[in-house]
Amino acid sequence: MTDPELTAMEQVHTALADLDDGSRLRVLRWAAEKFEVDTGPPSRASAVEGSAGVSESGQPRFNDLADLVHAAEPSSGPERALVVAYWFQEIEGRDGWGGGDLNTALKNLGTGLANVTNTLDSLQARKPALVMQVAKSGRSRQARKTYKLTAAGIREVSQMIARREETGT
Repeated sequence: MTDPELTAMEQVHTALADLDDGSRLRVLRWAAEKFEVDTGPPSRASAVEGSAGVSESGQPRFNDLADLVHAAEPSSGPERALVVAYWFQEIEGRDGWGGGDLNTALKNLGTGLANVTNTLDSLQARKPALVMQVAKSGRSRQARKTYKLTAAGIREVSQMIARREETGT
């Protein structure tokens, strides 16, 4: 059974992928007006309704990374990495992030990864991939890499948060 919302998102992505930024903006504005959708103030954090960084009242749901980690309750290193990546990308609005930044944030929370590269490689290898590498500076395996969460990765963290909210803990 396919999710009609995901199908619509895939169709929108396909339709907008080859357009320049100005054209995308005009199309999205037209669609919002056509379907009488109040887009409100722009916020990447509100992109995942009900489980992103903004509550229904418009107040920040997560004051800091620790609040998000507490809300998601990740149970493994890869899940903790996904939650931090979600913070960087969806809450802070970063276009990409590095493994070193991710592991530093985890270390500050007391849960650093033994090998961040292996963890990110495992998240890329999943089907569907939860993380994707978008850039690399240098030629060696140890070169600095830039990553982004995929739609599946964002969905995974959103579901982690939603599960916690459903159980009321």
